[in-house]
Amino acid sequence: MFPLYDENPTRITPYLTYGLIGMNILVFLHELTLRGARLEQFFQLYAVVPRELTSNFAGEWTTLITSQFLHGGWWHLISNMVFLWVFGNNIEDRLGHLKYLVFYLTCGALAALCQWFIGMNSGIPSLGASGAIAGVLGAYIIRFPQTRVLTLVFLGFFVTTIRVPAMILIGLFVVQNLISGVASLQTAANMSVETGGVAYWAHIGGFAFGMILAPLFGLFRRDEY
Repeated sequence: MFPLYDENPTRITPYLTYGLIGMNILVFLHELTLRGARLEQFFQLYAVVPRELTSNFAGEWTTLITSQFLHGGWWHLISNMVFLWVFGNNIEDRLGHLKYLVFYLTCGALAALCQWFIGMNSGIPSLGASGAIAGVLGAYIIRFPQTRVLTLVFLGFFVTTIRVPAMILIGLFVVQNLISGVASLQTAANMSVETGGVAYWAHIGGFAFGMILAPLFGLFRRDEY
């Protein structure tokens, strides 16, 4: 299933959501110009490398922000930006531009710390907007639990669209990441080598922090910006 758009109208133009999408795309296009050692160095500088953060938090904390604008491939970028496009506009509408930006970056930073906590001595860079977007999904599910989202569904060679409750769509996201996150802990406990993969615990942490922080940022106060 691939979300297309929801049924909630917005009262303001979501400039920041558009801006965040644009910035992520520009940074990824820059990544495409880098090859080999140059790309690896770029990730080492701007992604969260857990062991570097552990040994020098004061010098590496900015990567908690910069890593949110890096992506590891086209599908990583596209899937993240589609979810941000569909769900971000209504959260920006409810929080207002400035608080939305602070909320988004805070969720992303806290999500990265969740992943860091799981493997503090890992040398594998952690990157992507997934943690911040998971925070947006956490806010969305408590603010618009009854909303339906027009969703693209692939059934083999047949493609159709259906309206799926946001609760189900986001719930599937959470359950999938929770199961995969627990599996990653079991794998880490039984292996002595580092393994790469999706930052599941960043997704779970971002989602949880989104649900906690959004009301504090004024998610339910419609008349404030």
